[in-house]
Amino acid sequence: MAATAGSSSSVIPDASSLRSRNFPSPNFSSSEALLCLHRCTSFNQMKQIHGRIIRSGLQQHQNQLIVARLIRLCSSFGKLDYAYLVLERIEDPTSFSWNLLIRAHTENGRPVKAVLLYNLMIRRGVDADKFTFPFAMKACLASGFVEKARELYGFAVKRGMWRDVYLNNLLMAVYFKYGALDDALKVFDKMPRHNKTAVSWTTAIAGLLRRGRVDHARKLFDEMPRRNVVSFTAMINGYARSEKPERAFELFARMQREDVTPNEYTLVGLAMSCSRLGILELGHRVHEYATGNGFEIGPFLGTALIDMYSKCGSPDHAKRVFEGMEERSSAATWNAMITSLGIHGNGEEALSLFEEMERTTNIEPDAFTLTGVLAACLQTNNVEKGIKYFYHMINRYGIEPVPEHYTYLSRFQSESR
Repeated sequence: MAATAGSSSSVIPDASSLRSRNFPSPNFSSSEALLCLHRCTSFNQMKQIHGRIIRSGLQQHQNQLIVARLIRLCSSFGKLDYAYLVLERIEDPTSFSWNLLIRAHTENGRPVKAVLLYNLMIRRGVDADKFTFPFAMKACLASGFVEKARELYGFAVKRGMWRDVYLNNLLMAVYFKYGALDDALKVFDKMPRHNKTAVSWTTAIAGLLRRGRVDHARKLFDEMPRRNVVSFTAMINGYARSEKPERAFELFARMQREDVTPNEYTLVGLAMSCSRLGILELGHRVHEYATGNGFEIGPFLGTALIDMYSKCGSPDHAKRVFEGMEERSSAATWNAMITSLGIHGNGEEALSLFEEMERTTNIEPDAFTLTGVLAACLQTNNVEKGIKYFYHMINRYGIEPVPEHYTYLSRFQSESR
């Protein structure tokens, strides 16, 4: 893996080109170097400090704290190619340094390069340790490298890590996420029961729910030695998206009997269930529970309540929730309100709200916003505005139209002839 050549931001500074006026003597100590790095506020400043570190020979002496701080700073500045060059300047870097670099790439949205770094580390004969495998497995999870995850796990097992619960959980997550359901369940079943953590159980339950295996997920949920808010919430949200949304309320009652305190996402699941059932009275109870127990009606819960009231036929309540929200920083919240107004015959108000969103916020509309706006234009028979908004949102915000958007455009164009 090569760093970008010819770019000043990716080149290790030459010692002879550095100025010493801003720094202590060339042979400054490890503690001095760490203090300078701790106070570092820019990439250019970090490069100057790094040059002094090279001149003093600190990096070549495998000072792991200094290397760690340099790589973390590179990561925070988004300069991962330079972080790789930091590693290359070390003679025989240890797994510690490689692990930091692998993790930094995954955390900065470059998981494929993280996997390539792992491969390079192994090819160079560096011994992977108990931290290497989870970091590389997370990169596989983010990049979709299922077979690489399988290979990693096999290597880890040979190194005696077959009981590592964290690694097993990550492998399960990879399998579930990318559709290898049987493989995921084999991993779960092979884990000794006393080794399984709440994360192990919840990973399996959430993975089954994601694949529509609600009854199997419930079976595992009931077998859990101890259920917590995360497992209850996962199961409630699973029911909310299934053909059995009423079961979410049965589970919520059990949650209360077991004295498990719900969180915001639990109530989001209940609101979603109300939306599916279309029972307004039930929705009121969820809303009252939230306000009566001190829950903030923030972006997630507020959006769920707006959507619930709209689908239960009460746009006025949806509007009250929207207007009462202190934080409306999510496009999803505005989309829910715009859509609610449009489907309940208030197209002009929906378009006015969209214009307010553009005028008063920094929120970028998305494909769902465009759907709501086009529906409102159609509902008000405002053909010209519909065509205008279609091209305005594509050209200004770079929204990629979907077939539904083209259907609206086709209807507008046919009616304008």
